[in-house]
Amino acid sequence: TGLVADLSIVKAWKADERGNLVFRKTARNFNPMMATAGKVTVVEVEQIVPTGSLDPDHIHTPGIYVDRLIQTVSEKRIEQRTVRQRSAA
Repeated sequence: TGLVADLSIVKAWKADERGNLVFRKTARNFNPMMATAGKVTVVEVEQIVPTGSLDPDHIHTPGIYVDRLIQTVSEKRIEQRTVRQRSAA
């Protein structure tokens, strides 16, 4: 049997005003299943765009599973590894 939760909280990249969701990269492997597993689904999105502006072929989760949308400003953390020559000891 599948797991059903009372609340599922999911982070998505884009959503339209109807709640259709688009995820980035590896988030599309796990997040669509979690969005459909909750009785109430709350989604944190980076962008909310007008209805009809998302390509229907790129939508990962339809809006019938989404109950609430919350737009947040996400902090972009980019880490870089710098390599330098060791000084002679």
